[in-house]
Amino acid sequence: MSAAFTMTSLGDGYRALVIGASGALGAAFSQWLGQDPRCASVRELGRHSFPALDLEVPASIAAAAAELQAEAPYQLIVHAAGLLHRDGIKPEKSYAAIDADALTAVFQVNTLGPALVLRHFLPLLDPHGAMAMLSAKVGSIGDNRLGGWYSYRASKAALNMLIRTAAIELARSRPHSRLLSLHPGTVVSRLSQPFRGATAARPATEASHQLLSLIDRLTAADSGQFFAYDGARLPW
Repeated sequence: MSAAFTMTSLGDGYRALVIGASGALGAAFSQWLGQDPRCASVRELGRHSFPALDLEVPASIAAAAAELQAEAPYQLIVHAAGLLHRDGIKPEKSYAAIDADALTAVFQVNTLGPALVLRHFLPLLDPHGAMAMLSAKVGSIGDNRLGGWYSYRASKAALNMLIRTAAIELARSRPHSRLLSLHPGTVVSRLSQPFRGATAARPATEASHQLLSLIDRLTAADSGQFFAYDGARLPW
């Protein structure tokens, strides 16, 4: 990591919050932000943090936000948690593989939990701050050319709608803020490990740097939009 990293759009002494900080990308976000001389503090949340935030325990989301109320506002909030696979859950190759329990679990982590994050953490965002949630290009309906991955695609498409809708509302009360849906690309992590090709994945440190730099470049006019890590605007 370069010691020269800094974000310029958030002001001196900005406070950052990373949700999903125990994952590869979340940890890398925290590392970059922790070395930014303009960043006053980085708060990390996850299932094992204090307070704990577990996307599969809705009450923990509200409780974590209430606990952090005294620290607010945050100038940057990054939501980096997600679920693609785990024991008993894997991307479906066919509609014949759709399973109600797996579908429910994927939606809880990728859509329903983040919806509550929006509800409880957007009030903690600075009026000139930025909140970014990690989505996925495979959640683009317009870009879907291969099919498959029903639960993951649908959960991320629904997440994109939540972000878009919340951004419209946010613009009415805090027109200088940014709420963004970001595609990180394929990253070396537990999430991507079973699926990446030999050279397709990028280190989490590289991907997180690209995403933070992108957030820094985007403005309130870009709020509610869906971007890839390289700045390309993605179709819904």
